Amino acid sequence: MAVSIAERRDVEVPYIAVTALSHAGLVREHNEDSLVIGPWTLCGTVTQNPQTLVFPLGRPLVVAVADGLGGQPAGEVASELVVRQLSSLGSTLDGPEAVGDALSLCNRAVHSATEGRPELATMGTTVAGALVLTDSLLAFNVGDSKVFHATPDGLRQISVDDSPPPAPGHRTTSAVTQVLGGSRAYNDITPHIATLAVTEGDRYLVCSDGLTDPVPNEEIEALLRVHDDGRAAFELWKAAIDAGGPDNITLALLRIGA
Repeated sequence: MAVSIAERRDVEVPYIAVTALSHAGLVREHNEDSLVIGPWTLCGTVTQNPQTLVFPLGRPLVVAVADGLGGQPAGEVASELVVRQLSSLGSTLDGPEAVGDALSLCNRAVHSATEGRPELATMGTTVAGALVLTDSLLAFNVGDSKVFHATPDGLRQISVDDSPPPAPGHRTTSAVTQVLGGSRAYNDITPHIATLAVTEGDRYLVCSDGLTDPVPNEEIEALLRVHDDGRAAFELWKAAIDAGGPDNITLALLRIGA
């Protein structure tokens, strides 16, 4: 069960607080990103106002961002399908193998949804997220959406980008080498999954590249260092907007508390 931040006193401790927002940015006509936080999904919504949900630590909790492929048809359909699948499976997941199986099911679901629907034939999406268990967190991704661990020592990327190195003189690349769906022929995936110990005070950022492409990691780190989660989520969104808002911006901040 999730509660609002104002009701946190009624939640068993320790807890997981998740602060999130999703926005189309300034260039895209609509939002192709989708978000899952446990049983709660946010698909195609546009808001710069962060929302916080709190869950008791001890039950499996999936938090993930799916970024529908731009330039391909129906990216929002693919991303929504994936987060709804993860929402349905999340409470049953218990380790790396289960996470990998769930992501493979998501991949097959995206492909299956295109059958008999040529307008959806090459739709696809990236995904990145975390499964929080009692004493561990499993960070996972397929594509170039990202998971970071924020500590007093700095910001460390946990996810592994499925993308070629950027060209000389460029900081980022828009190409991706592995996604869920994305082609007429079915392709197996090899998800990236990392296991970390859960410690009180841990803070994680899950986001689409609509944040990380226009905003350097150093700026993300600085904003996380000086702001609490609600303000940090807003300031991260604002930094992407101030940098031109070239893509959809979706992010979730996770904090382990007690």
